[in-house]
Amino acid sequence: MSGIEIIGYIGALFIGLVMGLTGSGGSILSIPILAYLFSYDEKTATAYSLFIVGVTALFGASQSLYNRLVNFKSVWIFGIPAIIGVLLVRRILMPVLPEVLFHISDFEFTRRMLVFGLFGMLMLLAAYTMLHKTKVNLSEIENQSFQFHPLMLTEGFFLGIFMGLIGAGGGFLIVPALMLIAKLPIKEAIGTSLVIVCLNCLVGFFLGDFFYMEIDWNFLFVFVAISFVGIVLGGILTKRVNSERLKKVFAYFVILMAVFIFFMEFYLNS
Repeated sequence: MSGIEIIGYIGALFIGLVMGLTGSGGSILSIPILAYLFSYDEKTATAYSLFIVGVTALFGASQSLYNRLVNFKSVWIFGIPAIIGVLLVRRILMPVLPEVLFHISDFEFTRRMLVFGLFGMLMLLAAYTMLHKTKVNLSEIENQSFQFHPLMLTEGFFLGIFMGLIGAGGGFLIVPALMLIAKLPIKEAIGTSLVIVCLNCLVGFFLGDFFYMEIDWNFLFVFVAISFVGIVLGGILTKRVNSERLKKVFAYFVILMAVFIFFMEFYLNS
């Protein structure tokens, strides 16, 4: 095992630690670690990320189900279109997407640039949501009940396509959507989001990538096991750490990672 791989497994522990402390951030860290420390290409990195995020979300989803913090109407209405979007990308689009998408003079825009460019933008959006407090009146939402809106179908579908392309769960995008569109209380929105993320990732992986990709199961199981150790440690430390301050520090780290990805993909590798 090389020194870079050892750092990668330490990164797996860090992924779990961040998820245990903040409740999110798994895919934001897993894809750069898989791509730059373990040297997986964009197809494999996003596929493995779906498995890693899906399994870790399953842990959180089971707790939410036990505590009855899941709105099943939202899971079906929002989640099924999202799963369809993820499947279309992972089963149909990714296997046939060419390595070079188009040329502009001597510049080649590649599949890797598309995937990691979108992922970098997602990281910046995630950092923005962590650094800026929501203007939504949470007390008003807490007093409301589930409301169906057609936007749940369309947003779920397009979010599924986006998440399928970049191999991420997108929980921080799903939670506000469930609160603003479906009018779910924040705890119920988080629990429902975990179920949707879990379904999106695992269905996308097992009904998509599993059929055309050779999977290194030993690597995945070791990576996930180390991440779970981090989640347990994060859960233990969460009462001793200022969560708001931690989110701000993590947000600035995410911005640095996004800048690094843009530099690597659009400058160094172009």
